[in-house]
Amino acid sequence: MTDTTATTTDLDVRLEKHRTELTGYCYRMLGSSFEAEDAVQDTMVRAWRSYDKFEGRSSLRSWLYRIATNVCLDMLTAGNKRARPMDLTESTPLAQAALSPRPDHTWLEPMPDNRILPPVVDPAEAAVAKETVRLAFMAALQQLPPKQRAVLILREVLAWKASEVAELLDTSVASVNSALQRARATLAEREEQGADAAVSDPLDEEQQKLLERYVKAFEGYDMTALTALLHEDAIMTMPPFDLWLTGHDDITGFMTTLGSACEGSRLVPVQVNGLPGFAQYKPDPDEGGFTPWAVQVLEISDGRLTGFHFFLDTQRWFPLFGLPLHLEAEADEVEEGV
Repeated sequence: MTDTTATTTDLDVRLEKHRTELTGYCYRMLGSSFEAEDAVQDTMVRAWRSYDKFEGRSSLRSWLYRIATNVCLDMLTAGNKRARPMDLTESTPLAQAALSPRPDHTWLEPMPDNRILPPVVDPAEAAVAKETVRLAFMAALQQLPPKQRAVLILREVLAWKASEVAELLDTSVASVNSALQRARATLAEREEQGADAAVSDPLDEEQQKLLERYVKAFEGYDMTALTALLHEDAIMTMPPFDLWLTGHDDITGFMTTLGSACEGSRLVPVQVNGLPGFAQYKPDPDEGGFTPWAVQVLEISDGRLTGFHFFLDTQRWFPLFGLPLHLEAEADEVEEGV
């Protein structure tokens, strides 16, 4: 192996060590799983090509964050804001429910925990990291102007000093502090409009039992049991459709009418956006077994399910989560003709 090859390999290894945390940063900035991964890949390519100009006045990590920030700010110049259905429309009564899709770039997208949350030893630090990728927090971030977003993430999520952020953004400490104050005020307003999920990390015994009951109710399509698990003001969303429903009556009513094809589904646990979730496979009438239908993200508060989010673009989401695109029926199900 030549010295040049050895140096190149060493640089690749050093850059890759930062991929997960950079993906988490870009995901918080952009609200899109795939745009975040594209932004990190662009960051890595730019770093690799310009490494000979890296003077070492800052750490390699800081330098990579500077590049990643510039990449994200460039991507955000069009003013696009990723959103959830409840950020765009009013809740629809079941009697008026219609499935109207919007383009992919409209929506805040889900992300597997292992792609954005680096392993950490401190449980408290891990819990905080999960809180900062939850759907409600991510949606709030999308309401901030791009530079305020960067300041808030760097200062509040990643715990950078104001002077470090000022250097990264080529601005003053006073400007950073002012942007942080405005960003905090915006987030505080959104917190007053609705409570975030209150999920323990790891899940406590009560929450684990709640999820077990949920799986049993959903796979059995037992609407009475499901109603008992849902908060009376629970919300159900289904991107790319802008429809969203409020309350267990409308949610279970939808599931037995427009959503009735989900009866007989199977759920596979996933870790998504710092929250419990499931990959949902519904029965495949053509091939047998089960076909992907949704990545479900669940929000829990006060012992009930408060958020019930179905991301339906399975051809994109299931490979991202490393999930198969078909599940075989188990032997007992085949015998029973399920």
